[in-house]
Amino acid sequence: MYKKIKKKISASYMVQNYKKILPFVRPYWVRAILAMVITIPVGSMDAVIALLLKPYMDVVLVEKSVSATAYIPVLIIVFSLLQSALNYASTYMNTWVGRKIANDVKIKLFNRLMNFEASFFDEKNSGEVQFRFNADVDTACNGLISNVKLFVTRVVSSVALIAVLFYNSWQLALIALAVMICALYPLTTIRRRIKDIMDKTVFSGAKVVMHFNEAYSGNRVITSYNLKEHLNQKFKETLQSVFTLGIKMVQRTGIMSPLMHFIISIGIALVIWYGSYLIASGAITPGSFVSFIAALLMLYTPLKAMGNNFNSVVNSLMAIERVFELMEAEPKIDNKPEAVKLSGEIKTIEYKNVSFGYNSEKMALKNINLKINSGETVALVGNSGGGKTTIGSLLPRFYDVTSGAITINGVDIKDIDLHSLRDHIAVVFQDNFLFSGTIRENIVLDRADASDEELRFVIKSACLEEFVAELKDGLDSQIGERGVLLSGGQKQRIAIARAFLKNAPIVILDEATSALDNRSEAIVQQAINNLMQNRTVIVIAHRLSTVRNADKIVVVKHGKIVEEGPHEELIEKEDGFYKSLYHSSQLKA
Repeated sequence: MYKKIKKKISASYMVQNYKKILPFVRPYWVRAILAMVITIPVGSMDAVIALLLKPYMDVVLVEKSVSATAYIPVLIIVFSLLQSALNYASTYMNTWVGRKIANDVKIKLFNRLMNFEASFFDEKNSGEVQFRFNADVDTACNGLISNVKLFVTRVVSSVALIAVLFYNSWQLALIALAVMICALYPLTTIRRRIKDIMDKTVFSGAKVVMHFNEAYSGNRVITSYNLKEHLNQKFKETLQSVFTLGIKMVQRTGIMSPLMHFIISIGIALVIWYGSYLIASGAITPGSFVSFIAALLMLYTPLKAMGNNFNSVVNSLMAIERVFELMEAEPKIDNKPEAVKLSGEIKTIEYKNVSFGYNSEKMALKNINLKINSGETVALVGNSGGGKTTIGSLLPRFYDVTSGAITINGVDIKDIDLHSLRDHIAVVFQDNFLFSGTIRENIVLDRADASDEELRFVIKSACLEEFVAELKDGLDSQIGERGVLLSGGQKQRIAIARAFLKNAPIVILDEATSALDNRSEAIVQQAINNLMQNRTVIVIAHRLSTVRNADKIVVVKHGKIVEEGPHEELIEKEDGFYKSLYHSSQLKA
């Protein structure tokens, strides 16, 4: 996803990156401009202080008069105090604007994240998502704050100080400028030096975050399998990788500041050598020379550390690039401009010669043809990995078919508005995700208008009455992150309750009871039976005993439908695949 483009750091490159973020600055442009305007006197005051040294040194050192220049130290203190106050105001304003921009960018990126298709999340780990969608934004926007302030302050300060240099001695100024250009040139190659390392560092940093996420979410598996030492070792390896990349970064960029320091030292030496000659020949006064040296040191001193500072500038620019790669990426699954709303009764769902592959190398489904009529319960059965779940995942467009079409009432689902399509489908997964919060919040989700009567109905229908009644806070009981405080059966019934409240005409049950014990399965199965009434249902089943009463059982093997019909018909087939599966499941039971 990262573009391997080698560019030099230039003004045009920096402007190009900042132009991308300009729309996010516009709502706060008054404060943003005010923050930049404040930096102008901050930068120029360095030159004023350097300039005041000329009359002070000429009068005190040459004329031996103190009273005539007594005001100059006072002015220096006043200017320094004013500079400090303006510097604080600029930092405050820039931080305010930068954080507002960061929030707006994160909101837009989060919305973009919500619209990415399932395959995006299949390919990315949690650490990478958190890093790219959160940490990169902070790096970009915090860099924007410091870079703008640094750039404006340094430009104004440099222009003013260069003016002081030429005012005091144009000959020495030319030497100083030539040395400054030589010192700054190596910075133009810094992006090329660190681009590939920075890309790897981002992935390694994301992997570190992923380790912490897995340690949190998988703590019970880690404990039960004694994985502490194993995961510690993997974490050490990741940190070693980050360390190695950090050292490579220093190897490639650490020479910058020492090199600039050496070049600048040569410049100062040349100025002192030639300046001594100019003073001796009477071309400049000692005061002019002291003022020149002060301005030169003020100009050169920040440049000595510029190599290290410029790394953060480049990191910020590259973070902006990565952020806008995500911002400009189009979801693979989206609405067509002429998409239609799904309305009225769902009469038929039809899979027509549907083939699908998670990648181009292997097809998970091959020429699936299946028709489901209104109110029918269709069970998809077969060995693990045969394609059952994939068939169910294609209907709400978690993925798009590779070839063929899926239609509802004769309309290709690609031509149906996505929100409308998914509004008509409720899915109960094997491992349902629950949000941190209360039972009520996990049932209601975005249905804030749900009445108490509706909630009582769905709780009863999902067989949650007894469980909720036993809780001190009832529906307002906290369930912990991902529902960690609940049993598997309780989580499933909450998921069924939210499906009830959605009241969608199509229900997909993806092995909703396969991970439960017999007692929990019986309760959940009753809740599922309630949910299935008067709806069109697709049941993806592992336990065949749960699908005997389905109107139609579809047997899927290696991505193909090999048998289809009611239980009584399939069980009578000699050497039938369903018959073999059923008898095997009975023996296991």
